[in-house]
Amino acid sequence: MKAFDYVIAGGGSAGCVLAHRLSVDPGVSVLLVEAGGRDWSPIIRAPGGLLPIMLSGAFAWRYSSVPQQHLGDRVLYLPRGKVLGGGSSINGMVYDRGTARDFDGWRGLGNEGWSYADVLPYFRRAETYEPGANEFHGRDGPLHVSRPQVKHPLARAFIEAGMQAGYPYNEDTNGARREGFGPVDMTVSRGRRASTASTYLRIARARPNLTVVTDAHVVRIVFEGRRAVGLIFRKGGSERSVRAAREVILSAGALNSPQLLMLSGIGPADHLREHGITPLLDLPGVGRNLQDHLAITVKHRSLQPISMFKYFSPLRGAAALGQYALFRKGPLADPGLEAAAFVKSEPALPEPDVKLLFVTALYRNHGREIIPDHGFYAHINCVRPESRGSVRLASADPTAPPLIDQNYLDDPRDLHVTRRGMEIAREVFAQRAFDPFRGEELEPGPGVVSDADLEAFIRAKADADYHSVGTARMGQDALAVVDERLRVHGAEGLRVVDASVMPRIVGANTNMAVIMIAEKAADMILGQPPLARAALAQEHGT
Repeated sequence: MKAFDYVIAGGGSAGCVLAHRLSVDPGVSVLLVEAGGRDWSPIIRAPGGLLPIMLSGAFAWRYSSVPQQHLGDRVLYLPRGKVLGGGSSINGMVYDRGTARDFDGWRGLGNEGWSYADVLPYFRRAETYEPGANEFHGRDGPLHVSRPQVKHPLARAFIEAGMQAGYPYNEDTNGARREGFGPVDMTVSRGRRASTASTYLRIARARPNLTVVTDAHVVRIVFEGRRAVGLIFRKGGSERSVRAAREVILSAGALNSPQLLMLSGIGPADHLREHGITPLLDLPGVGRNLQDHLAITVKHRSLQPISMFKYFSPLRGAAALGQYALFRKGPLADPGLEAAAFVKSEPALPEPDVKLLFVTALYRNHGREIIPDHGFYAHINCVRPESRGSVRLASADPTAPPLIDQNYLDDPRDLHVTRRGMEIAREVFAQRAFDPFRGEELEPGPGVVSDADLEAFIRAKADADYHSVGTARMGQDALAVVDERLRVHGAEGLRVVDASVMPRIVGANTNMAVIMIAEKAADMILGQPPLARAALAQEHGT
C-alpha cells in the first residue's frame, strides 16, 4: 500500500485547489484520484465550446434524478464533470459568489469562521480579477476572472430594459451590492476557460510531490478503527490501495461524497444495513439536506437575425473555428453570456431572491436541443430554495449511480418565487428597449397568463440547474456531518471539502463558493492561521 501524506478523492473544482495548495510544501506528498479523464480536449479550453460539451455529454457522468413528484414525476438530467476540473471544466463559466447574508447565515448556524468577513479574503486570494483588484476582488490568485464587454445589441437591450422597468444598474453584482442589472463576470481569460484544472492544477503538476491518477474510481475509504487511513480505487480492471499518513479528503461533490461515505460505513445505519453495509458511524445527516436551483425560461424569437444562431451554419462555424485557432478570438473565445440581473420577488425582501441570466440564443434542455431560429431568453432561478431532497444508495455497488431526489418545489414558496421570476422577465422584455427585437414569445407562450397556468408550465418544463449542495453539511447538531473545520463527526483523519458541506445553498452559481471552501480548507488542513477577516465586509457586502 503506497503512502502519501494527503489523499484526495475527486479532482473537480475543490480537489484541484487542494492539490495545488497542499503540495506547495515540497516535504508534503499529495495524491489526487479522479474518476474522470484529463482535460485534454480543445473543446473544454474554448469558452465557446460549451454548446458542444452540453450536446455531446462527452465529459459528464450522465446522472438522472428519481421522478420528481412536484414536477409531474419527470426524471431530470444531472450531468457531473467527468474530467479533471470537474464542473469547472464543463460549466457555463459564470463567476458568481453569493451575498454577505449567505455566509453570515452559515455562521449564524454555529459555523465559526464562515461569515462573509471570514470568507471574503479567500475569494480574493483565489482570483486575479482582470477588471481590477479592489476590496472585493483579488489581484494575484490562480483563477483569472474577466468581464466581457456588454457589446451584443440584445444584451445591451436587456440591461436598458431592466432600468426602464425600474431596476437599478449594477456594475459589479459580486461587489458592494447585489441587486440590479449589469455585466456578467466570467472564469475566462485571453480566450480560454479558466477551470481549476487549467489554473490551480496546471501550476502544481510539475511538482514531484504531487501525483495525479485519472480514470480511477474510488471504491471506499479504508479505516483502522474510526481513523481513515487510505482509499481503495479501481483502475484498469484492478483494485489498488493507497495509504494516507495524515488525512483522507473527500472532494467528490455533493452527490458522490455522501455516496462514498455511505459505501464506507458512514451514514444512516438502517439505510446502510438495507444494502448489506456494516455501519461504522451512524450519521443520519449523510445524504440529507440536498439543495439545488431549479431553472425555468422565458423565450422570444428575435425580429433581427443577430443571435448566436448565425454561427450554426457550416460556413460561419468553420470561419469561427479558424478565427479561434489562429487568433484565439471570435465566438469560440466567448461563451456569449454578457448580462444578468438579481432582483427581489417582493419589494420588502432584504436582498434579491431571483436571478435572471440573459442568453442570446434559443436552446432547450440546457443546450441539449437547439431551436433553429434567432431569439433570446431569460434563464430564471429562485436562488434560495426552501425545498430539501436527498442522496441515497441504489446498491452497494460503488459504480452504480446514487438515487438523487432534489424534491424540487416541495416547499410552495419556491413555486411562488419562480413564478414571480417569470413575471419579472416578461415585464423586462415588454420594455421599449426590446421593441426593435421582440418577436413572438415561444415559452411559456402568450396563452399562459394566469398564476395557475404559469405554475403548471413550471411543473411541466422546469429543469435542474446542476448546483447540488448540502448533503454532508457542516454544523454541530444531530444531522450535521462535518464540523466547522470540515472534519467528519466521529471520525479521525477524514474531511469533506466540496459543495456538500454547505449548510444552505448560496444565492448564486456554486462553483466559486466551492473554490473558496477549498482555499479556506487548505489552511485548516495545513494548520495555518486563517486569513485576516475583511474589515469592510459587513459594511459593504449586501
